[in-house]
Amino acid sequence: MAERPLDRTKLALFAALLALLLVDAVWLGWGGRLELTAGDRLLARHAASRAPDPDVVVVTIDERSLETLAPEFGRFPWPRSAYAELAEGLVAQGAVAVVLDVTFTEADVNNPDADAWFVETFSKDPHLFLPMVRLDPAADASPDALSLDEHGAALGFARTDAAVPGARVALQLPFEQVAFTQRIGAINFLPDADGVGRRYHVDLEAQGWLIPSLPARVVRALGGRPPEARDADIHWRGAFRARPLNSFSDVLARLREGADAGVTGRIVVVGSDAQGLGDFRATPLDPLQPGVEVLAAAIETFKNGDALRRPPPGTTTLLSLVALALIYWFSQRGASPLRLGAALAVATPLAAGVAYAAFADDRRLPWLQPVLWGWFGVAGGAGADWVRERRSRLQTELTFSRFVDSRVVAQLIGSPGAALDRAGEQREISVLFSDIRGFTHYSESRPAAEVVAMLNRYFSRQVEVVFRHGGTIDKFIGDAIMAFWGAPVADPRHAEHAVAAALEMARVADEFATELAAQGAEFGIGIGIHSGNAVVGFIGSENRLDYTAIGDTVNLASRIESATKGVATVLVSDATRGLSGDAFAFEARGTFKVKGRDAEVDLFEPRAKP
Repeated sequence: MAERPLDRTKLALFAALLALLLVDAVWLGWGGRLELTAGDRLLARHAASRAPDPDVVVVTIDERSLETLAPEFGRFPWPRSAYAELAEGLVAQGAVAVVLDVTFTEADVNNPDADAWFVETFSKDPHLFLPMVRLDPAADASPDALSLDEHGAALGFARTDAAVPGARVALQLPFEQVAFTQRIGAINFLPDADGVGRRYHVDLEAQGWLIPSLPARVVRALGGRPPEARDADIHWRGAFRARPLNSFSDVLARLREGADAGVTGRIVVVGSDAQGLGDFRATPLDPLQPGVEVLAAAIETFKNGDALRRPPPGTTTLLSLVALALIYWFSQRGASPLRLGAALAVATPLAAGVAYAAFADDRRLPWLQPVLWGWFGVAGGAGADWVRERRSRLQTELTFSRFVDSRVVAQLIGSPGAALDRAGEQREISVLFSDIRGFTHYSESRPAAEVVAMLNRYFSRQVEVVFRHGGTIDKFIGDAIMAFWGAPVADPRHAEHAVAAALEMARVADEFATELAAQGAEFGIGIGIHSGNAVVGFIGSENRLDYTAIGDTVNLASRIESATKGVATVLVSDATRGLSGDAFAFEARGTFKVKGRDAEVDLFEPRAKP
């Protein structure tokens, strides 16, 4: 694959794409959001192939529970006795942990007995865990913020070497009687830039202190090791709603009846999924997934040690840069956009397949952005090729239109292969030769620059006449013009149009002669026309081709032009006269012996009809 000369348009376009990629990577983030969304589609399919961890059980406060327990507990929120009774029953049946995804920020002054039961249950049983919320860091300066020096260690927070003396942190803690059991953890939602939660906090850092998340707190209490990072991607198990959900009211009823609730040796996560309670989050599985399911998924991910690992920062941008560079390199070496597009059409599903397979190895790999920027590169290369070809076409049209009829140029530019294939085509045409009389004497008596200037002015006017009448300029032979009609576009009235052009050329020549007479120079022309079959097409070598006509018809037209001397300005053959119909009046000028032919030729002078 040979390297092409440097295409500045293509280089500029790829440089613009490179700049756009970097701007998006640093500031806009559109590609990153698309990458996350595309990865979510694959992750959702991968999750559907995995069964939820049976050791994590979800109990939901659903619509049925709200309706069933309303006579006993009233409208939601329920008194804490409901949770105390449920927790005691679950622990009694062997649950290793009961995680309440319900916030209890203040004491219930209306139900002090229920609160007392809840505090007693929570205080004595190490299997129970409660949530807290890290508030906006801007509120850390508030007087109500918690002093970490005084209470951080008591709450089970970890001081690091970077701890700020006198640090305070804004937290929404459970009410005081249960807050200091060190069995609380943060449940802050951790969305990405597009608002979708794919990760969960392991430990939240606040002024040099580490505040554990609720999943991390539970897993550590059970002897497990959550991820070492500050947050980790959830490795979802099961499609949306694939995890069995146990209604709070049903579980409470089984516990009261002494029936097996199916929680022995398991972690039980209790939270709401009733529409009216509004605890829903956008996740890769669904835009409205109950928060309790998100918490359960984080717990099972930390418990099983299979959190998804993202590539190092900048990997996606680097891969996209490589994709763009490869597309440019292949394009610069002559690969067509069609071939590059075909290669990318194969690479795109392969990249998606690799990204999908990587989930099995607990990896989340980028794939869409590199492929997408590759497609941008293909489109850009195609655009640059189009610009180059368009510029070349315009330049070619500009150059060739000075010599060849625009129809020939359009055929050559639009379908060069087809035009070249038409070399040697037999056509019936009318051929015109025009020669200047006395040009040798004129050229010998004038400077060369003046002669050339005169010829250019003359040829320019006569070429306009030929083109105006639909003719094709074949060539200039010294001071002579050769043109023909009937090719490349078929013209059934080619003879008529050739004669009309000849009469106008004669008038233009008379006007030109008047101009030269003022300079003391004589000027005159002769025009000969013959109609018949000729070979027309692109003829020449591989490096140089001319669109021309050859054959006896051309030779006879040239001989007729020579016969005009002393007879008439324009002479045509009998064949041309016959094909012209009654468009003109013709005067017979006799029979002439022409060089190269045995038979004499009847010639006629055309005139416009009155």
